[in-house]
Amino acid sequence: MNKDYLIMTIGDKKNIALIAHDGKKADMITWCEDNKEILQKHFLCGTGTTARMITDRTGLPVRGYNSGPLGGDQQVGAKIVEGKIDMVIFFSDPLTSQPHDPDVKALLRIAQVYDIPIANNKATADFLIQSALMDQPYDHKIINFKENINNRATTL
Repeated sequence: MNKDYLIMTIGDKKNIALIAHDGKKADMITWCEDNKEILQKHFLCGTGTTARMITDRTGLPVRGYNSGPLGGDQQVGAKIVEGKIDMVIFFSDPLTSQPHDPDVKALLRIAQVYDIPIANNKATADFLIQSALMDQPYDHKIINFKENINNRATTL
């Protein structure tokens, strides 16, 4: 194995972050209700208002972080870095300006860096949740950041 990369395993019980902009919260709640049988097998978390609304309206337990504009997107990103979030379902609203857009872009970037599946619309979320990989472990390769830092420190 190349020492520049590490193999990380996403377990058969996924840690799924659920996020929705205000204009998409109703769609997220409907999606969660439609997929409740699958979602209840996994650990769910999400940004504040979305998490609360999903729990209140579907009965699914969702651990809430701060609201997105108050740092919730960054909290989810930090959990990805810590290896505590395996997948993100983020119903974003592309037609409405968001005051925390830089935080959203940072979250999307960190999900890419850590090779985390991320859906930003219902169709992609449907494909992810219906995947055969939902109920089995999945190995993915990420950059060995410690090795990367050591290499950079000696070459700069």
